[in-house]
Amino acid sequence: MGKVIVKVKLTNLFDLGVQKRKLSKARPRTTEVEALVDTGATRLYLRPSVIRILGLAKVDEVVSQTTNGPKKRSVYEPVRLEVQGRYGNFDVVDIGENVPNLLGQIPLEYLDFVVDSKNQKLIPNPDHGDKQMSEEY
Repeated sequence: MGKVIVKVKLTNLFDLGVQKRKLSKARPRTTEVEALVDTGATRLYLRPSVIRILGLAKVDEVVSQTTNGPKKRSVYEPVRLEVQGRYGNFDVVDIGENVPNLLGQIPLEYLDFVVDSKNQKLIPNPDHGDKQMSEEY
């Protein structure tokens, strides 16, 4: 399978909440970046430069299993992730600046996308038509 890269829109989720409650007139911090679709990764992994743009605060740590062995990574406040018109809220895990932003399996499943490896693109799950669906069994 070749590389599948998608454009994602990221918005600071806490900024969105403040704006919706009319507690501030400031616009939510948001950015659009490319992310590598990685079905071998679990979560949403972002470069430090993207985390800074979004103004996310560190909230926890997690140990990730990498090809070089276990690595401690920081977990940051959640973002609203938008991909091809679908969205969800996800915690962010940092990754090295020299590594692509990664869109892992949990966001892919939640947003109901699958990888079309023949055409090297991300597509809505064909079993569910054009509607985002959750499986609850």
